[in-house]
Order: sequence, then structure tokens, then C-alpha cells
Amino acid sequence: MSIGILCALVAGLMWGLVFVTPLLLPDYPAALLSCGRYLAFGLIALPIAWFDRARLRELERSDWIEALKLSAIGNLLYYLCLAAAIQRAGGALPTMIIGTLPVVIAICSNLRDPRERLPWRELLPPLVLIAIGIACVNQVELERLRAEGSLDAGRYLGGALLALAAVACWTWYPIRNADWMRAHPDRHPRSWATAQGLMTLPLAALGYGALGLVSLTPAGSAGLGVAMPFGPEPLRFVLMMLAVGLLASWVGTLCWNAASQRLPTTLLGQLIVFETLAALGYAMLLRGRWPDAATLAGIVLLVAGVLLALRVRPRRGPDGTDADAQPVTPA
Repeated sequence: MSIGILCALVAGLMWGLVFVTPLLLPDYPAALLSCGRYLAFGLIALPIAWFDRARLRELERSDWIEALKLSAIGNLLYYLCLAAAIQRAGGALPTMIIGTLPVVIAICSNLRDPRERLPWRELLPPLVLIAIGIACVNQVELERLRAEGSLDAGRYLGGALLALAAVACWTWYPIRNADWMRAHPDRHPRSWATAQGLMTLPLAALGYGALGLVSLTPAGSAGLGVAMPFGPEPLRFVLMMLAVGLLASWVGTLCWNAASQRLPTTLLGQLIVFETLAALGYAMLLRGRWPDAATLAGIVLLVAGVLLALRVRPRRGPDGTDADAQPVTPA
């Protein structure tokens, strides 16, 4: 179990990088950032696939279709929504909305699978701590935006809605991915990460090509706001896409797959808080300042919630269901 927790921690550290990328490339549209990141992920997966070709041959047609679904929703659509949200509302609000994922995934997982259900009376305290921690950090960031006079209600609301769409995508992805990993315990997490990269490649290439075609028209070029294929800072863009493609996409997915094979989905969902903490840490480094007291209190509550959640274990009855569940009496 400790290996699974360590893998989830590393995945969170890698995924936290994706929140910084739109801030470092503010002039690039979200669609270009999403397609660029996953085009890099797919290209990086190609040589890895050659070395892992024996395991990849073991995957069936249904497995490749599943990898395609996970790639389309959990990769491209999720990051498109997230990057657009960050560019509209800044890094703070989307980070905090995405930060609700530990609570959302834990609740969804606990409702859907009685075999892995955690006792609600033990699950509730860590969820409350995590929720209060997220609220503390949210409040601080909103006050900062108001003080800076950079709070545009329309763009802020649009960013919030896009962040909620990203939450929906990223709630579906880890639950579905964990289902597949546990249904195929003989599959290596690296092979499944590479398979997702391979299925992402044609989708990202089509998206990138479509953006190139759009840029050929005057209206499309004005809408994109940057020159194709690499925008106003080609070297910086390419290096950033390669970095997030390798670290956030391949390494992060690899570690998350390994964690998914070892941990219950309800617990796994709460460990996504590592991504939120990493994103906050990177944002603080980017701003060059330490968190204030309220933000620090929120971080402490988040960590305390996760540590408390790690102590919760499933309780199964003789029939394999939640031992704490109340029997339903027919009317």
C-alpha cells in the first residue's frame, strides 16, 4: 500500500506542472496548448512503445478502444477545459475547483462500488478537513484577485464553468482507469500509459492540423491570436510541451496506473490532493512569495485530511459488501 501512496504522490507532483504551463505561455490559446502537450505525449510514447512492443501486443481491440476513450476525455478534453479556465480566471480559481476532486471522486467511488466502499462515518471527517482546506485557500485567492482589481466577473464565471467541466472529465477518468487496471492485474502500468499515449497521438495530430487549417483564414488567424505552428515563442513552447508531455503525461500516467492497481478508488481519489498541493506550491514559487497564514492553514488541513483518510479501511461483510450498509427491507 505504501508503494501505491508513493506512486500517487509522484503523479500529483508531475500533474501539478500542468497548472503552471498556461501561466508561462499566456498568449497561447488553450486548444493549442492541449494539442501541443498531447502531441508531445504521443511522440514520446512511440520509442517507448518499440521497447514495450511485446506487452502492447497482448492488448486486445477492446483495450485499445478503452485507451482511446480515456485519452480523448481524460487527456485532450480535460486539459482543453483546464487551460481555457486558467487563461480566463487565472490560476487560482481553476486550481481550487480542481482541488475539489479528492472529495468528488471519493464520494462517487463510495457510491458506485460496494466492494470497495469505505465506512461513511470514518470517511466523512477527512473529507470535511479537505473541503475546509480547499475553502480556506479559495477565499485567500479570491481576496487577492479583488485587491489586484483583476476580477472580471464574466471571464471569471466562464473560467469557473470550464473548470467544472474539467472536474467532470477528471472524475470520470481515474475511476474508469482504475476499473481497467484492477480488471487486468497482469498488465504493466507502463504499457497502459504508453498505450494511452499512442491513442492520444492521432487525436492530438488531427487537432493540431485543424488549428493549422483554421489559421490559414483571416478570421481563424485572428481568433487563434498566434502564428502557427509554434506561436510567438517557438523554443519556449516546444520545450514546455516536451516537458509536460514527458513528465505530466507519461510519467504521471505511469505512476497513477501503478497506484490504481494497489489502492481502493475511494482512497485513490483523495490522493489527487497531491496534485492540488503541487500546483499551489509551483504557483507560489512562480510568484516568488510564501503562502500567508490562511493559505498555510488550508494546506495543513488538506494534508491532515489525506493523512486521516489513509487510516480508513474498507469493511466488508460476508457477502463482500459494506459491513456498515443498512439492509433494505421490502415494503
